[in-house]
Amino acid sequence: MEFERTTLGRTGRSVSRLGIAASYGTDEAMVEEAVERGVNYLWWGALRTKKMARGIRAVARKGREDLVVVMHAVSRKPATISKLVEDALGQLGLDYLDALLLGNQNRAPAPDLLEQVAKLKEQGKLRFLALSTHRRPLISELERDREIDIYHVRYNAAHRGAESEVFDHLPLEGGPGMVTFTSNRWGSLIDPARMPPGERAPSAADCFRFVLSHPRVHVACCGPANLEELRQNLQCLEGGPMSADELERMRRIGRHVYASGAPWRAQLGSIAGLVSRRLRGALIGTSSR
Repeated sequence: MEFERTTLGRTGRSVSRLGIAASYGTDEAMVEEAVERGVNYLWWGALRTKKMARGIRAVARKGREDLVVVMHAVSRKPATISKLVEDALGQLGLDYLDALLLGNQNRAPAPDLLEQVAKLKEQGKLRFLALSTHRRPLISELERDREIDIYHVRYNAAHRGAESEVFDHLPLEGGPGMVTFTSNRWGSLIDPARMPPGERAPSAADCFRFVLSHPRVHVACCGPANLEELRQNLQCLEGGPMSADELERMRRIGRHVYASGAPWRAQLGSIAGLVSRRLRGALIGTSSR
């Protein structure tokens, strides 16, 4: 059984189970191939690269209404947010953004920021508000007011805290859209050198299948560095939900990888790559404006 499209929580939008993000090299060709294969959740971030912007512009010309275009920003200043949205619309050639993602948040958005978001929605420039956080209990706190439509949270076979701190507190129906990232734990879950003795390393598709097998997860985002990685990731859609034995194997590997130490080397490698792209002038502005 394949992973079919689902409804992104109370947004009501139909979404592909795999999304694509910009940070690790996504370019126009990757966006176009992903969309041709049914992907429609396009996360322009955490770095807003020119390469992915060109891809979004290209696919939007062919079929805008099916796309869910998400722009990432970490600013908490209302005036800055408004300018970022205006700039994004120009760069992407769009009339509206499907979602503004407030990234790396550890507290509730301020009232003046929410007021500015409401104005952007009234102006037809924005449809939904999303929030990304590593402080997982914040999501349950924010759900009391239901002002956030979509949440982004880290979740993989090694980092399963979201299961008890987020997913268990959300309803199967009528809850927010739930999007996950870091499915392969910066590569450590697919590294043969990190496996338990005698265990074969999972594939990238296995990591996404594990995440998407959880009933509270709507979309898992990938950040491919090239077309080959994208194609490997897309295989998860054909694989469908994991069996109980497959899920237990992934949890067993995840426990071993987690216990083997913090993934600081992999994280530093990811950061180094992002900094390198920033220095090469690959960005339109910065995500921290």
